[in-house]
Amino acid sequence: MKLHRFLLIAWPSAIGAALMEMLVFAVLDPMHIPQIENTPNITAQDVYSMAFFVFWATISVACGLTLLLSQPLSQKHAPF
Repeated sequence: MKLHRFLLIAWPSAIGAALMEMLVFAVLDPMHIPQIENTPNITAQDVYSMAFFVFWATISVACGLTLLLSQPLSQKHAPF
């Protein structure tokens, strides 16, 4: 059951992260970001990888909260 919940969160968030990365980097060149432009030894590939994992983590939190909030309340914990 835990693997099923993990996959319910991880799979859609990975697809969402890939879509977000495509949308963001279709408009933005990572090497023209001022904080990254002046950093030595960082490549565009590094920026793409870091951005993917940031997007994935953010969307995973949203998916996890959605899964948590979609669970039915038990009668013992119901507010009314």
